[in-house]
Amino acid sequence: MGAVMAAIYDCSVDSELLTGMRLARGAIGRGELVVIPTDTVYGVAADAFSPAAVQRLLDAKGRGRQSPPPVLVPGIPTLAALAESVPAEVEALVAAFWPGGLTIVLPAAPSLVWDLGETRGTVALRMPQDRIALEILSETGPLAVSSANLTGRPAARTAAEAEAMLGDSVAVYLDGGEAGTAYERVDGKDSSSTIVDATALASGSGKLRILRHGVITAEQLREVVGDALADDQSVETADTAAGTAAAESSGAAAASTGPALRDGVDTAADT
Repeated sequence: MGAVMAAIYDCSVDSELLTGMRLARGAIGRGELVVIPTDTVYGVAADAFSPAAVQRLLDAKGRGRQSPPPVLVPGIPTLAALAESVPAEVEALVAAFWPGGLTIVLPAAPSLVWDLGETRGTVALRMPQDRIALEILSETGPLAVSSANLTGRPAARTAAEAEAMLGDSVAVYLDGGEAGTAYERVDGKDSSSTIVDATALASGSGKLRILRHGVITAEQLREVVGDALADDQSVETADTAAGTAAAESSGAAAASTGPALRDGVDTAADT
């Protein structure tokens, strides 16, 4: 266990930050897993364009392909590269809330060569507001990132909590302090990202729909997009959307178009 614990790098110490970032970049490049802090919770990250790495991530969490991870991006321009289309309302939302705790589900660009699992042609995207996460993303490109916990367990708010659950399935742990402190915790729940499904809007067949309530409120969303957001009656809370949604922290989901958000609503960072 000592060797595993040594893989946690305290990013408040310059020498450990430099070493940890270098090793994390190398691990991602080899298809291994890295735990990173985000503004919501800690996430376990893998190269989004390596099917083997994504499968390793799912295996580490004890999840199946029916619960694909969301993708964290380094900046707003990456959104257009990964999504088939970006409605004006989504552009307004990312301008208002990125970087931050909003995950948006959109139709994935058909040219993408990746395999995140059973996504039904969608991708869940978020730009996190954390300097360590953004630095890693700026060097690696988009990463598949799920909450750094075992499925069904509470999301990790520290690197030590993540290590206690994921152990040596992760190559490098970057410790950026407690996650989620920028957001108010409601009823003791995790500071998970709010997930908005924009697939119907992108296809011209419907409105934006909240799949999971998180750190960005429905009122805040409506201030930006108005009536383009569906009424709250169609909204699923984290608890009703999935049995373990409250314990997941990244942003997520294949089943973005219906009530099939199961044991896998990932809040990344989703996290």
